[in-house]
Amino acid sequence: MAGNWKMYKTPAETKAFFDAFLPLVAESKHCEVAICPPFVNIHAAVEAARGTRVGVGAQNLYWKNEGAFTGEISGPMIKAAGAEWAIVGHSERRQFFGETDATVLERTKAALACGLRPIVCVGERLEEREGGRTETVLAEQFGSGIAPLDAESFAKIVIAYEPVWAIGTGKTATPEMAADAHRSLRALVIAKYGAAAGAAVRILYGGSVKPDNVKGLMAQPEIDGALVGGASLDAGSFASIVNF
Repeated sequence: MAGNWKMYKTPAETKAFFDAFLPLVAESKHCEVAICPPFVNIHAAVEAARGTRVGVGAQNLYWKNEGAFTGEISGPMIKAAGAEWAIVGHSERRQFFGETDATVLERTKAALACGLRPIVCVGERLEEREGGRTETVLAEQFGSGIAPLDAESFAKIVIAYEPVWAIGTGKTATPEMAADAHRSLRALVIAKYGAAAGAAVRILYGGSVKPDNVKGLMAQPEIDGALVGGASLDAGSFASIVNF
């Protein structure tokens, strides 16, 4: 269960969140938990989560280790700050900041090279779903943004299916719709990397996941976890999702 805080919270608010959240998930050992705050909050999150099972991640990273790239943050910097995870290719990065499947691949490789665990996002827009192109879009994103990884690298990533039309809109794919997309993605994995990789890969669902719908989503065998946006900003809400 991963929380993506997007552009919310200060370091002080981050500490307050963890003070409230950690006791609520202290006995939760059925899943890995990660929280991805803004870059400036990573240190506060790492300090607050120290000694617990809750991991910390970044929401993005640049694919060069250092250089004249004003405003960018590299994987080694994120790793040095104590983070373990990195979200790559979130739909908002694709929509607002020109992210492409090619840059998703570069960022994923960069994360792996410095020991971060990438959560690689894929998903279709509303017009693509309504046009019956969901499987085609997922195949294109997988083919260009993930499939060039070798098998050893692929085994270290997590995939997140996040239909763009369900991000921050309050709309949620039905559990069956989400499961169909996950099944399609798993078939792509099996075709490229084999049955064992298909069984082992974790595919998260992201798209307006809330305490009142997480149980139905997680009842689907194809769904291995969730990438949670707005509901991860409240300690009680996210704990309810973790403890579904």
